[in-house]
Amino acid sequence: MTIIIISLLLLVSLVPDLTFTARVGIEDGTEAKPHSRPYMVSLQKNSKNSCGGSLITEEFVLTAAHCWKKGDVITVVVGAHDLSENETYDSFEVTSYIPHPEFSWQNYENDIMLLKLNKKVTLSNNVGLISLPKNGEDVKEDAVCSVAGWGRLWLNGPRPDRLMEAETVIVSGEECKRRWESLFKPSKMFCVYGHGGTCKGDSGGPLVCGEHAVGVTSFSDRYSCNSRLLPNMYTKISAYLSWIQKITGKV
Repeated sequence: MTIIIISLLLLVSLVPDLTFTARVGIEDGTEAKPHSRPYMVSLQKNSKNSCGGSLITEEFVLTAAHCWKKGDVITVVVGAHDLSENETYDSFEVTSYIPHPEFSWQNYENDIMLLKLNKKVTLSNNVGLISLPKNGEDVKEDAVCSVAGWGRLWLNGPRPDRLMEAETVIVSGEECKRRWESLFKPSKMFCVYGHGGTCKGDSGGPLVCGEHAVGVTSFSDRYSCNSRLLPNMYTKISAYLSWIQKITGKV
């Protein structure tokens, strides 16, 4: 009963101010092997990491819709591991910001967006693409997956220069519904727990299961990164494959 009461109180306070990972680094994670995730990109505002994303084609990045508001100018950094000035990487301008047309700022439903770059990236050992799930393929309960990002190491903590990563486990739809109640939309979202997890600045980054990006980092408990009470929420990529294909021409 105590958990239910706390959950309800949190839901009232969270809706409109969840920790929406444009403000969610990896908490309790470890440094990734340099360039082991060549699909990872850093979305930057004023030369600072604000969100993550993934390269799905040579000219399109997949990220979260809440990572951009009209008027924002985002620079996409590819091929990076260490964002400090000591490393060479490539930066691209965004020519088209394409949030899902039904994205809601009220409950972050349809929290997914495509960014079209001003030119195609050159694929290399440090720059690569991530594949997406097949049409109709769903995430599997208890599957061990991983997340990565340059977000804060803990709530209001420091921002790392180097890419961090952590393992996570897919939570059942029933458990996700019990924790998040009406904010959880099972056909479009899923939840994860883990020893490590996303924090402020990781939004938009991919949740990777095997060789596929299956989720986009969306939101979590605003009071705690990697909360034990409220699991991190992800946009389910498989629900949006036709929309992605219509815009990019491929999946």
